[in-house]
Amino acid sequence: MPELPEVETVRRGLEQKLNNFIIKKVEVCRDSTVAFPINKEEFIKGLLNSLIYKWDRRGKYLIAKLKEVQNENDQFLLDNSKNNGFLVVHLRMTGYFKFIENSIHPCKHTRIRFFDKNNNELRYIDVRSFGQMWWINKDLSLNKIKGLGSLGPEPFSKDFNVNYLKKVISKRTRSIKAILLDQTIVAGIGNIYADESLYSAGISPFREARTIKKNELIKLKESIVTVLKKSIGSGGTTFSDFRDLEGENGNFGLQTNVYRRTGKECRKCGNLIERQKITGRSTHWCPKCQK
Repeated sequence: MPELPEVETVRRGLEQKLNNFIIKKVEVCRDSTVAFPINKEEFIKGLLNSLIYKWDRRGKYLIAKLKEVQNENDQFLLDNSKNNGFLVVHLRMTGYFKFIENSIHPCKHTRIRFFDKNNNELRYIDVRSFGQMWWINKDLSLNKIKGLGSLGPEPFSKDFNVNYLKKVISKRTRSIKAILLDQTIVAGIGNIYADESLYSAGISPFREARTIKKNELIKLKESIVTVLKKSIGSGGTTFSDFRDLEGENGNFGLQTNVYRRTGKECRKCGNLIERQKITGRSTHWCPKCQK
């Protein structure tokens, strides 16, 4: 599943590519991709004549801010346009966007298509079809989306600090790996970056969260931020389906220290990387470097 760096890579690509993209046509190829409104016709109608003027990210969610466009020729388009709510996207496991100039026939995994007046297409493709989209109109809160409203702080925010970490783990007996995967505690981290951050911090993924000392939390927080920034700089990680708006794979997978390196030598000590499941998720670690 795309994690924070992959979603951030997509966000940046969308923001760069979709300059003054006004939705003139929407084609829903798979109804189940539309999570809200339940009626796909309401989803389509709500998005028509919307200018996608800003892309944000919250955890693993993409959030497009929309403006209702009455007159496309108005030179003061943004100033005179009314708020038309948000288009929210969760890519899940295999979802990705592709921008196509002069639209061509869609592949069988195409789920939703957005067109502008020049027939440029923003195509959403999803092989396993777990991804979802919501149109949240201006009168509704984004908290209408259950998972979005319960997210913890962003790893790059001032709220994500050592004092916060100490507070949320002080009485928890769950493993530190499970804590990092909990989106209500910290937004955007998944299996890849939990493993990599714990390796960088020298902390065993099996440790009870409450046993992590303050000096270790300082290192863990720094490791999380460093690993995520490094991955964003590499365009995210691709081990199977992830690709950016240009169809390119992320390169961070070539730099991982433990994730999917089972049986290979640790880059620090030469010990073999091991793998075991924690809460149903494959966990990769070095038994010698992580205590």
